[in-house]
Amino acid sequence: MAYTTIKKPSDYFNTKLYSGNGSTQSITGVGFQPDLLWQKSRSNAYGNMWFDAVRGASQRLMSNTTGGESGTSPDSITSFDSDGFSLGADIAVNGNGTTNVAWNWKANGAGVANTDGSISSTVSANTTSGFSIVSYSGGGSFGDTVGHGLNSVPAMIIVKCTSASSDWYIWQKNMGANDNQFMAFNTSALQTSGATIFDVSAMSNTTFTLGTNIDVNGSGRTFVAYCFAEKKGFSKFGSYIGNGSTDGTFVYTGFKPAFVLTKASSDTKDWVMLDNKRDSFNLMNKKLFSNNTDVEYSGQNACDFLSNGFKLRDNATNAFAINDSGRTQIYMAFAEEPLVGDNPATAR
Repeated sequence: MAYTTIKKPSDYFNTKLYSGNGSTQSITGVGFQPDLLWQKSRSNAYGNMWFDAVRGASQRLMSNTTGGESGTSPDSITSFDSDGFSLGADIAVNGNGTTNVAWNWKANGAGVANTDGSISSTVSANTTSGFSIVSYSGGGSFGDTVGHGLNSVPAMIIVKCTSASSDWYIWQKNMGANDNQFMAFNTSALQTSGATIFDVSAMSNTTFTLGTNIDVNGSGRTFVAYCFAEKKGFSKFGSYIGNGSTDGTFVYTGFKPAFVLTKASSDTKDWVMLDNKRDSFNLMNKKLFSNNTDVEYSGQNACDFLSNGFKLRDNATNAFAINDSGRTQIYMAFAEEPLVGDNPATAR
């Protein structure tokens, strides 16, 4: 059996850096037409902007706020293109002289109707890379199911209500099997118990199962869910325990990372994003944060990206720290190169 079915990870996930011009421009070099685009200004304190092909390019959400869709934003992302995306003059995504990053995932275009669940959904799914975008309307009942299109059990789900103010709810497989466990993408809060968000025990290859919380299943509300299944050699969703040392914990992924998102589940810390384009060599120290508008922070080392995982180098204890001694962190990672294959990963 082949080590991985994905020989070129950048066909499914890629990071693109660009400079704003304050007018209009088309950004190329992504390598595919993005279906999910997560954009953040590196140099200015603007929000984390999320756009996807199911809701439409001009429909914006921000992961640092509780707000729903801000309505049509024609000056933000104006189109998803065959090799990238086009921008309007919105200062948050294209301010003159600003530096920006866009993280891009490939799903399967605008989506198709899915009736696998008790709630009908619109799903854009890429079963090869294990990623889908799901749009649905809440049913309001415990046990409502929604088709996700992955053909495998999700390892991580991010849900946001698009029609009302709400937290961004996250479940990840290493948070445990308790239905009441969740984290909020838009805050620094630790893993929390509360009203039932998901029925974790009922997750399947075709559907995810909802609780009664109105922010994931409110009757008459609309939602988007970003669903991820783990794919060997391309994506990894796990957890690690920090040791507080510059000779830190090593996390095995089975590939050279292109992107790592990590958050302390046992402490109040920021969600930290690292990637191979903003830091093209070790040590990795350029951090951005999903839960706030802060500019890029490079005041402390984070980790090394290695051929088979990442090695923590962070000995700080501040809100940006990702290696606090004894603290559990969850993470998701996507590959630059698989460990073995046609172009095996090498050290940086």
